[in-house]
Amino acid sequence: MSSTTEISLCEPHLTPIKLVYFNHLMKRINLDIDPCDHITADAIGKPGQRVFYLQAQKADQSYTILIEKIQLQTLAIGIEKFVAELEVHNLSLTESVADYDDDQMRILVVGTPLFRAGDIGIGYDSDRDLMVLVTKEILLDEMDEEDASIVRFWCSRNQAKALALWSMELANRGRQNCPQCGLPMEPDGHFCLKKNGHRH
Repeated sequence: MSSTTEISLCEPHLTPIKLVYFNHLMKRINLDIDPCDHITADAIGKPGQRVFYLQAQKADQSYTILIEKIQLQTLAIGIEKFVAELEVHNLSLTESVADYDDDQMRILVVGTPLFRAGDIGIGYDSDRDLMVLVTKEILLDEMDEEDASIVRFWCSRNQAKALALWSMELANRGRQNCPQCGLPMEPDGHFCLKKNGHRH
């Protein structure tokens, strides 16, 4: 790998997919999804209560990671910057294209996530022109760092860029921010700090 950067239940569609999942009674997960046939993110639930997922498919299996909204936004920005720098410094690379269809980017089946993500990193293999998104399990109080599970999602620059653009669009579909204080507004009202806590 030539470069690495750290960036710190829906209904099934027509084609069912086999779910792969583990629990913490099992040994540490260390997986390479290499390469992903498809990689995406999605949010399930009402605005303000949404749960975010990162998911990849390979053959008839899906691999799902539970993430936070801010992690998804940070990942999207990181991918955009990472790909732009790659293409600027490697003139032999063709420019990546971020075409995607909303329906195809929706998660087919959530199932049970492999784990909740802590650290997420981005890397690149110049020999294969493949990017890798490295997701590491969040550490609980009783866990040592070497116990954390890791899943590496290998994907093309086009796949990564499409994921980034879709993720930003997905994040922006949530709660609107208050024009006064900038905090997210709930559907039933908002206690605005700029208006001395009055609901509006």
